[in-house]
Amino acid sequence: MASIFNPPNHPLPYPNPPKPYTHSLKNPPPHLLSHLQIPTQTQSLSLEPTLTITGGSKLSGHVTISGSKNSALSILAATLCCSGTSKLRNVPNLSDTRTMASILSSLGAEIEVFNGEILVNTDGIRSVEPCPDLIGKIRGGFFVIGPLLARFGEAVLALPGGCNIGARPVDLYIRGLRALGAVVELRDGKVQAHAANGRGLIGGTFHLDYPSVGATETLMMAACMADGVTVLSNVAKEPEVVDLARFMTDSGACVEGAGSDKLFIKGKRRLHGSECIITPDRIEAGTFMLAAAITRSCISMSPVVPSHISCLIDKLSTAGCKIKQFTHDTLEVSAVPANTGDDLRGFDVKTGPFPGFPTDLQPQTMALLTTSYGSSIVEESVFENRMGHVRELQKLGARFQVCGSTALVFGRAKGSGLYGSRVVATDLRGGVSLVLAGLAAEGISEICGLAHIDRGYEKLDKKLQFLGADVKRLIPFASSVKQL
Repeated sequence: MASIFNPPNHPLPYPNPPKPYTHSLKNPPPHLLSHLQIPTQTQSLSLEPTLTITGGSKLSGHVTISGSKNSALSILAATLCCSGTSKLRNVPNLSDTRTMASILSSLGAEIEVFNGEILVNTDGIRSVEPCPDLIGKIRGGFFVIGPLLARFGEAVLALPGGCNIGARPVDLYIRGLRALGAVVELRDGKVQAHAANGRGLIGGTFHLDYPSVGATETLMMAACMADGVTVLSNVAKEPEVVDLARFMTDSGACVEGAGSDKLFIKGKRRLHGSECIITPDRIEAGTFMLAAAITRSCISMSPVVPSHISCLIDKLSTAGCKIKQFTHDTLEVSAVPANTGDDLRGFDVKTGPFPGFPTDLQPQTMALLTTSYGSSIVEESVFENRMGHVRELQKLGARFQVCGSTALVFGRAKGSGLYGSRVVATDLRGGVSLVLAGLAAEGISEICGLAHIDRGYEKLDKKLQFLGADVKRLIPFASSVKQL
């Protein structure tokens, strides 16, 4: 079968085949060779790719929204709970999903990929310690601690990576797993865990201090195979949590309450593989809605679940955008002055857990507000360090006053328009906010650090080109520059 994890110019971040680790399962089955192809870095590639944007183009047409990155990562981890083969459809081809597939492969899972579908067979798992270099690349890699503990009774993981947008400690995960009968210790820079009774996890009760999505998902997966009933309170309500609960239920688990602030889970000794369709990415959908707004354009998009982005729909409607729902999963967003009757107005935003305004749309929204009339206040209440994009947006002419996690954004009435410049993406969502600003800026913008953006947006440059944006991805070589 073909592999989406070996696309041109997107080499796997794991250049060498999995190596054996100290913490292997007792009496492991024979190793099943993975169909996941692991290419090496192109030696002629000497510099990072860049994105050049000539601003001012109007967008039009229809864009297809990919499957949710965050949903795919947790469900890929959840396949470790299941005997046999799981089939995941609508999986986005991203560096993060490729890294998660490599994490599963490093444990001994057999992975086959074709045309956005992934088959994961976990019967050949031979280790409970995934490759530490891979775990250090993405935050979602740490999710596998729950399934490994639940199914095999032990797990050893390096500390997770991801965007540097603030403290995201794993203590909530650790305390939750301890409540399910695990002994968890931090030694030698690794989290080492095993079932205290030597057999497996047991049901328990745990209250999350904060409704963390990652902790909710990890503890849900662990509890699904624990002996007895588990009650998790103050859990995350995000659509990705509901998507994971649906997969676990289809795999034989008993999960009730997904989408509310309390989960009731009855553990099962054995779960089986199942098939699921990854839900559309609400953050990508929101990003394209904001792209239409910042360029004062009109575009449509599908598939979209409007209830997943109702907060953004309300804010953009307040700003003056006209948003229509054509079918159950198709939206049209228009910010064309002839349709709106006036230019867009600023609005205030405070991020929060679902159903509040998504923190993952905060940087892109700030980019829009710099082009709207009036001043706006943006308060970041989820991550304390999610203002890193401000300095780069200022290079494009944006004006802000920042105090801690709150920013005063000066719109057009208080500042000049945006203009092209060279900027650097330092995290995923902050990076794409620079792309949106470049679309609206006068002149040419050059964006570096595309590896961050590629973690969460599938073919972003191609989709923008299809909508009419003047966007080019350039890959510098030692003697030439290649345009994609």
